[in-house]
Amino acid sequence: MQTYGKFSPTRCYHAAVRTPVVLSFSGGKDSTLALDRLIADPRYEVVALLTTVNARYQRASLQGIRRELLEAQADALGFPLRVVELPDPCPNEAYEAAMMAALEAFAREGVRTFAFGDIFLADVRRYREERLLRADWEAVFPLWGESSTVLAREVIERGFRAVVTCVDTHQLAPEFAGRTYDAAFLADLPPGVDPCGERGEFHTCVIGGPIFPRPLDVLLGEHVLREERFLFCDLLLAGPVERRAFGTSAA
Repeated sequence: MQTYGKFSPTRCYHAAVRTPVVLSFSGGKDSTLALDRLIADPRYEVVALLTTVNARYQRASLQGIRRELLEAQADALGFPLRVVELPDPCPNEAYEAAMMAALEAFAREGVRTFAFGDIFLADVRRYREERLLRADWEAVFPLWGESSTVLAREVIERGFRAVVTCVDTHQLAPEFAGRTYDAAFLADLPPGVDPCGERGEFHTCVIGGPIFPRPLDVLLGEHVLREERFLFCDLLLAGPVERRAFGTSAA
């Protein structure tokens, strides 16, 4: 029988204490903080991380994070990673079909709880809950209802290390792409921009922090503008010799 991490259906039934849960993982600060919450919650046992990538580019669609970097994150965190490849372009019907196929595989192992890092967008939460309910799944939101300002400070004060990998230039200046997510970044955000980027103003990639036994070595790569709107800063895993200080500017 296949198992995910330390979880097995038999163990769950005998213990009858912790609910096995899969986390929707983007590699960004919100999903990483949601993972931190779940690890500390005695009601749940995280058995796997689930992420989606564009099948053509092998990157997370919103964050632009390379697949190999997502895999390195999961490996450093110590959790199995299930990668769902999405077509390009990806109509909503194709997205839902791919996600349901992935969840059916988990359901066969006795897992029926899916966690998300959403904070306050009610329409997004409603969509997730409705789709999962149809498949007899439960959705949980470890960060729901918390203050974005408080969460942003928590990320920084607890030592999570993140870089801004994508900026919506219709909402935020392109100069924010590639910056370290720190107190200076938050202080420079213009009024109206959510400090967690919950409305899609920006996206991040976490490379270290209190739940990482070891940080990831990364290099800042090129900046690429997509759809005349979204500016991506590429992140690459650094080799053992070539290194550059995290957070420095890139051409």
